[in-house]
Amino acid sequence: MTELAVTQMQLADIDKVFHIEKLANRFPWTKGNFEDCLKSGYRTFLYSADDELIGYSVVQSVLDEVHLLNICVTPAHQGNGYGRKILSHIIDVAVEQSAVIVVLEVRASNFRAQQLYLSTGFNEMSVRRGYYPAEQGREDGVLMGLELGMLSQLGQSLL
Repeated sequence: MTELAVTQMQLADIDKVFHIEKLANRFPWTKGNFEDCLKSGYRTFLYSADDELIGYSVVQSVLDEVHLLNICVTPAHQGNGYGRKILSHIIDVAVEQSAVIVVLEVRASNFRAQQLYLSTGFNEMSVRRGYYPAEQGREDGVLMGLELGMLSQLGQSLL
């Protein structure tokens, strides 16, 4: 697998990011969601391999927590380990800023993502009933967290 180059997302990147978002998600974020994240100062990253955009992430820091708001790999590159590499980068960012936990929500039906998070050391914290829009009504969101103190206790990365 090619190494990922990491850059900061800029407003000029929104169209490319939004295109991937629509391909990868039944209920995508809007361009406005990404613009608002940039304007609010959230950490926004682009991941490229061989000059091709592979994915992106959006994280928000709240005190000593890092909230993973969006993580996405282009459908053509899913299943090749890029999601794990992106998640590893996010965890590294959290550790660098001395966060104590990384939290995220994932659709209850997104078993593939849940397996990635569980295999990385995340644990289910709770279920948010009706958190996501769904084809018919709403879908639960699973709140997951990775306590970063566990990484230092193990003396190694879980990835």
